[in-house]
Amino acid sequence: MSKHPIKILIADDEEAVLGIMAKKIASKGYEIITAQDGQEAWYKIVNELPDIILLDLKMPKMDGWAVLSQLRQNPPTKRWQPVIIISAIKDLESLKKGVSMQADHYLTKPCRIEDILKAIRLMLSLIPQRSL
Repeated sequence: MSKHPIKILIADDEEAVLGIMAKKIASKGYEIITAQDGQEAWYKIVNELPDIILLDLKMPKMDGWAVLSQLRQNPPTKRWQPVIIISAIKDLESLKKGVSMQADHYLTKPCRIEDILKAIRLMLSLIPQRSL
């Protein structure tokens, strides 16, 4: 296991949602990075290299689909960065689009923090542990 905490980027334009998720997830020992729009999310993905990305789809400046597309087409690192989409968009077409764009998990809002933490643990079980 790594000496450093797992870094999780939470990208959501709803400040209240972002704050609650950040506080609850940080309480489990994860290092939290936040972004309130897609451009900020992409900047932090490239510069802070989070281990897992929680990504809202409807954000200003650059939506979550554009962030996911950019990440999968131009990854800033050679290691896989799992993406968990957390969105109010619940239609089947969006779920299919997420799968085709290589999102690793898809949760719909409102969702329980326990479900988010379960998805994070699942992603951690699927990726090799970092050697830092």
